[in-house]
Amino acid sequence: MAEGTKLEIVSPERLVISEVVKSVVVPGAEGYFTVLGDHAPMMTTLKRGFITVEDNSGVSHVYYVRGGFADVSTEGLTILAEEARPVAEFRREEIEALIATGMSALEAAATAEEEQRLQTELDAWRNLLLESTSNTTAH
Repeated sequence: MAEGTKLEIVSPERLVISEVVKSVVVPGAEGYFTVLGDHAPMMTTLKRGFITVEDNSGVSHVYYVRGGFADVSTEGLTILAEEARPVAEFRREEIEALIATGMSALEAAATAEEEQRLQTELDAWRNLLLESTSNTTAH
């Protein structure tokens, strides 16, 4: 096998990606973790967040996931997500709507833990909006 990690991200609708990559940063339930070539086997649940994949040519690709499981084995990394899609598929209006919804949810947060989780998610959507704005103005 080529150097790297075999990655598969699967959602109920489709196989999102299946290829050998250099590294993957995953939003695990206990925090983000990075998977490289010979990662120790593990399984964890995922929180909502962004998966950053560095392909073997050094280019990063970002995917949004909404919950699911990550399984690291000797075969590679398999992500079974409730929802998964490349961030490039998000439209500006959709991101803005997600930010508005996130702000409302943050205002209604009942616990400090929920507030922190919602703030982290809101920050990620804002960063995505900034990134998508800079990508569209650069072209």
